[in-house]
Amino acid sequence: MPVLPTARLSRADLADLNSFLAVERLRSFTQAAVELGITTSALSHAVRNLEERLGVRLLNRTSRTVSPTDAGAALAKRLTIGFTEISGALAALDRHRDRPSGRLRLNVLSDGARLLFTKYLPPFLEAYPEVSVEVAVDDRMVDIVAAGFDAGVRFGDTIPEDFIAVRISEELRWVAVASPRYLNSNPRIVEPEDLKHQNCIQIRMGNGVIYRWDFEKDGEHRCIEVPGQLCVNETAFGIEMALADRGIMYCLEERVGGYIARGELQIVLPDWAPIEPPFHIYYPGRRQMPPGLRELVDSFRLGLGESSASRL
Repeated sequence: MPVLPTARLSRADLADLNSFLAVERLRSFTQAAVELGITTSALSHAVRNLEERLGVRLLNRTSRTVSPTDAGAALAKRLTIGFTEISGALAALDRHRDRPSGRLRLNVLSDGARLLFTKYLPPFLEAYPEVSVEVAVDDRMVDIVAAGFDAGVRFGDTIPEDFIAVRISEELRWVAVASPRYLNSNPRIVEPEDLKHQNCIQIRMGNGVIYRWDFEKDGEHRCIEVPGQLCVNETAFGIEMALADRGIMYCLEERVGGYIARGELQIVLPDWAPIEPPFHIYYPGRRQMPPGLRELVDSFRLGLGESSASRL
């Protein structure tokens, strides 16, 4: 099999090898193209050129699937080791810089993006202009390592084991809310079970399951499977529908604080609002932190400390 001697590897060779590795890892030209920031056709052309230069087919392609050949799987395994070493070597250089530089890829829940990143990311970007940040807002449970992310943000009780997790928010209060017009035109709600006779805005979670609403009062926990004419998978849209008098929405209190203060929404069953685990940023513990990630974590922790102090 023709090979590309290390001493003769060009920039294009390394780029094409990296492109192949992204496709093999994600098993998708479309997803790999998005990750690499190039068009799908350009990515396909790069991989095809690599196969021609090597004289070996690396990927099996059909109209719906992409999978490595035996040769492709073997090459990907060794390339992963090599590129990990290269990434580690480049990250180690950061210790010799006055300021971090590079690119961070983050996978973040929509609630975390709206409540935390809109507040703390702008000052971080201003403080570290040589660090670029890509934020993928996604409520699905993603394998951040397999998908090529440096870190993720999730609720503290949903983070997989074997990751380092750092708390970046206070504990979170969840509430059911509705517009005054809706509440005034429907039966009074006294107990969580009363929601079974209301028009609730159902929530389909990232794993495809319709969320059962949690309530807690004086140590007593209720989990209600609510009915509803409307089902959404995005908090902001659900809130807009509640504002439009279309039913009761369940979300983080902080997402609707302004509407509650202005009287546009009211909390349903306020004595039953549960306090749940806070947001955490998490990342693999077996690899060196990429440049900028430690500083980003410190920024969130500083913001958390200032937020806590302001309430004293």
